[in-house]
Amino acid sequence: MIKLTRSKPSSNVHRFYAIHVAPTLFGQWGLISEWGRIGSAGQVREQLFDSQPAAEAALTKRMTVKIRRGYIRATSEAA
Repeated sequence: MIKLTRSKPSSNVHRFYAIHVAPTLFGQWGLISEWGRIGSAGQVREQLFDSQPAAEAALTKRMTVKIRRGYIRATSEAA
């Protein structure tokens, strides 16, 4: 699981984004994303793919977009 955070105290922005790839029970691969304010439950979305490489490529693309938007890799499990 990749955990990203974005904090800007001057604007009261404290967000997290977690993303990982996992197999489903039906032979597909899911890209599971969770996001929200740090300290809250957040929202979860799963996007299905036919193969693991396709799901991994989508994960890399999504992570790149989030890093461009100011997210950084979380350094602790609490984030």
